[in-house]
Amino acid sequence: MEYLKWSNQDGIATITIARPPANALSSGVLRELSSILDEIEQNRDMKVIVIHGEGRFFSAGADIKEFTSLSSSEGSVNLSQTGQDLFDRMEKFSKPIIAAIHGAALGGGLELAMACHIRLVGENTKLGLPELQLGLIPGYAGTQRLPKYVGVARAAEMLFTSEPITGQEAVQFGLANHVYPENEVLEQALKLAGKIAKKSTGSLKATIQLLNYAKNKEFYEGSKKEIELFGDIFDSSDAKEGIQAFIEKRDPKFNGE
Repeated sequence: MEYLKWSNQDGIATITIARPPANALSSGVLRELSSILDEIEQNRDMKVIVIHGEGRFFSAGADIKEFTSLSSSEGSVNLSQTGQDLFDRMEKFSKPIIAAIHGAALGGGLELAMACHIRLVGENTKLGLPELQLGLIPGYAGTQRLPKYVGVARAAEMLFTSEPITGQEAVQFGLANHVYPENEVLEQALKLAGKIAKKSTGSLKATIQLLNYAKNKEFYEGSKKEIELFGDIFDSSDAKEGIQAFIEKRDPKFNGE
């Protein structure tokens, strides 16, 4: 593995995103995560998964520099589809997945966290979907999952303004389960995973299956539309300006095209 590290102890598989400085979710990270899930799924001794980030962040977002290598809307559509398929698989995964989030979970990083069954956060952690700041929209079903947790009005504000919320607010709004000091999040996630690991694998699998019935037809229709619009928006001049402005560390100048 180039970007991820993982281990198994006492029935808990711990996956670490190790792609400094921001643990950006490149297509390579997504491929490696899918490969690790393949191994965990076949191993009866692994009962719970904890995902966390190495260094300062859980994941500060998608790999924006990788976006510049996508030459057409088809490439962006394929990237969006890959991420959506992986995150949908995570929500339906037969073993509980806990996100231990510190520092920041932004853009694709928050979309990854929202695909986990449980989220623990640090008090000062920043969580948000700032894609509109780049002239883009979320592509990994973030527009469909965020309202499910925080409500439509709160999701609209977070998306329209690109402003993140804190870990404390995430718990208050229903996006996260528990909040802890930043340096205790992983420890608490492993402690929670230990409790869950004592349960029957059959009952855990059945419960996850039942929880996913809450994902109705409209969720999948909305996710499919998000992929389509992500490709359209990605091909716009505003998106090109937003991505370039991000790379150049300046404010974008959108012209509405």
